[in-house]
Amino acid sequence: MGAKITYFVMAAFLAVWFVLVGGRGVALIQQGTAVTVTLGLAALVLPAIGVWFLWMNTRFVTRANRLAAELEAEGGLPVDELRRTPDGRIDRDSADEVFARRRAETEDAPDDWRCWFRLAVAYRDAHDTPRARKAMQRAIALHDRRPLAS
Repeated sequence: MGAKITYFVMAAFLAVWFVLVGGRGVALIQQGTAVTVTLGLAALVLPAIGVWFLWMNTRFVTRANRLAAELEAEGGLPVDELRRTPDGRIDRDSADEVFARRRAETEDAPDDWRCWFRLAVAYRDAHDTPRARKAMQRAIALHDRRPLAS
């Protein structure tokens, strides 16, 4: 629940920032000189990119959570079997062992979104966020029966 609150607080903060920067961009455009119009347009591009980025991430998180809920209802969520150091961090060798099993499971059933979901969790546990995201995107695409991007 804490992660959701943090996400919504940050999204609200970004929305306010988008409005403020957009307002400055409009004010610069209204000045009417070549320099201020150029700067104003540039200032409007930043909130547009930010809105797109926020939308794409919100959509990704919503879809991933939907898959997690479905997998939990089936009893297929991966169990946390990782060893931890005394300070609570994931033991690297333990994460590698679980990752190897998840990768083999996914290689055996490459069209099963459940395997890709569990592989994404294993990537995250191994601190490989880019690959975790790609694996989760693949799980979402397989679940939704959409064409897979290469």
